[in-house]
Amino acid sequence: MPNQIELYNWSDWKSFPDPRIEGMLTAPYGNGLYQLKNIKTDEFILFGIGKNCAYRMSSLLPKPFGQGTRNNESKRAYLINNISSIEYRTLSFTEESEMKIIEKEIKKLEIHKFNT
Repeated sequence: MPNQIELYNWSDWKSFPDPRIEGMLTAPYGNGLYQLKNIKTDEFILFGIGKNCAYRMSSLLPKPFGQGTRNNESKRAYLINNISSIEYRTLSFTEESEMKIIEKEIKKLEIHKFNT
C-alpha cells in the first residue's frame, strides 16, 4: 500500500542529467518540489522546494555547472560523483503555501541522506 506521499501527482522518475555531457532537466519553472534518489543504493538522497524549481535543482550541481548558491558542498559533491545513479521526480504547485505543507509532510515521512 503506498504511503501518503505517493498519492500526489508526481512526475515520473527521470535520470538526473550529467552537465558534463549535456542533457535536459525537466522541472517546474514555478513553484515546485523535487526528490532525488540513488537507484544503486535504493535510498532517497534529498528533497527540496523552490519558487523556480528548475533553477533550485540546478543549484544542486557544483560550480561551474550549478546555478545559484548552496552552503553544503557535500550535497553537490555527492550528486556529481553519483550522477549516473541519480533519479529525480517533481511536483508542481500553484500556491506556495501548499508546497510548504507538502514539504513538511515529506520531511516527517521520508528518510533522506541529506536534510534540506
